[in-house]
Amino acid sequence: MSTIKISWLDQDRVFAGILLFGLLAMTARNAVDPDLWWHLRTGQLIVETGHIPRTDPFSFTRAGSPWVSHEWLSEVTFYEVWKRSGAAGLIIFSAAITTAGFMLLYLRCPGKNRGTAAAVIALGAVAASPAWGARPQMFTFTLASLMLWLLERGREHPRSLLWIPLLFLLWLNLHAGFALGPALLIAFAAGLFWEVVVGDTTWEEVRAYFLRVLAVVLACMALVPLNPSGTQLYRYPLDVLRSAGMRSFINEWLPPDFHQIRYLALVLIWVALLAALGTSRSRPKARVLVPLFLTFMAALDAVRHIPIFVLLAIPVIAASLSNQRSEDLLSPARPFRASASSRFAFRLAVVLLMAGFAATRWSSLVRNQARVEAENFPAPAADYLRSHPMPSRLFAHYDWGGYAIWKLYPAYDLFVDGRADLYGDDLLGKFQQALQVKAGWNQVLDSCGVESVLVPPSSPLAQALLLDSGWKPEYRDQQAVLLVRIPSPGGGSGLLPLSAWSTGK
Repeated sequence: MSTIKISWLDQDRVFAGILLFGLLAMTARNAVDPDLWWHLRTGQLIVETGHIPRTDPFSFTRAGSPWVSHEWLSEVTFYEVWKRSGAAGLIIFSAAITTAGFMLLYLRCPGKNRGTAAAVIALGAVAASPAWGARPQMFTFTLASLMLWLLERGREHPRSLLWIPLLFLLWLNLHAGFALGPALLIAFAAGLFWEVVVGDTTWEEVRAYFLRVLAVVLACMALVPLNPSGTQLYRYPLDVLRSAGMRSFINEWLPPDFHQIRYLALVLIWVALLAALGTSRSRPKARVLVPLFLTFMAALDAVRHIPIFVLLAIPVIAASLSNQRSEDLLSPARPFRASASSRFAFRLAVVLLMAGFAATRWSSLVRNQARVEAENFPAPAADYLRSHPMPSRLFAHYDWGGYAIWKLYPAYDLFVDGRADLYGDDLLGKFQQALQVKAGWNQVLDSCGVESVLVPPSSPLAQALLLDSGWKPEYRDQQAVLLVRIPSPGGGSGLLPLSAWSTGK
């Protein structure tokens, strides 16, 4: 009986269990991503109306303008989870999705030393932690991890590649990060071709595999129009990458700031990767190095790309460590012998302890959700706006725009919110001009028809409007101030018609 128990809970399963529950705790975050709120409202609209919005329903500056709702399936999923289990469900669901991506990465790590693989993956999870949260981007991380696993299996099991187009069809309806799929496949194929060019591999060895990968790329590209936005999704990811507004307003589109301790784990991964490439007895092939280099450059360019780099870097580091002899890493030690039942009890206790840690972490996040939400968003001000109707054209702080949509739609329309791709660089520039009280800021508010302003009290715009006789404060606390435009004596508003702004003019 003891032998059966030990075989069921062997050392590899213990490491997998520790990693699983550790990741479920590490990747859990409070549901406070600024974009979560408009995702929830969009999902609600889709569920209640049965239609995916093709034009903007939330703002007055882009009302009626075409909107590429590329994350519609994520939004429906998030809303259904929220409706049934609230923030607790979103916290656990998002952690589970992210953890699934890491467990697939665990399967891709070579070598017999599963403890080493688990430790390196934990380091990768810390490095990628700035990107975690209840957000559609988690689907991209996990689906990219699944695609890489299928791709590597495809060498020995060609039928595995057939699953990639089906995976891609789901992916392109969940998140615009689907573009990573063909990009990684093409980089992998380019690596195969380079191996042939430099003589590392013969064409006969890789020809069938290379052609299958290219066929998968073509199949994926042909599937792109199978989404509510049709062929627009071909260019959408490129438009996002070229957007200066994204990099101005969204921190994760900025390069990692290595003055911050949160990026220390990323530096350690780079050091370990350099050591692996320089000392490993078996160097990675070009099919590994080409995608690795591209994702390395992407991680240097923007924080949001770090998780994808982790998916490529960790297997290389784990392979290098597994090639080291144990005597190179550890000092000799006297073996410790324990009974089978003692080993089973110890292993089970360790796994249960990690499970308890994950459950405790989830419970703490759920208990603190309301407090953390109130710290990040102007909940009292939103309550005031709901109970005291104000003019509907609302200029809200950028990070509060999605929250205002969730709490105040349809009574209020926003100037801008977190959908930077919809508003474009010009309108986002006008928003920044007004918020920072740059030259011409008051003309922006007048010409765009802003009637109410909800911003932090310390912001330059709040300070300027508090001194402006044309505006009056309606609500104020330590977090937010609400100011409303005083109608002109003649009764006219002097505001630009909505039709002019709905066309983006």
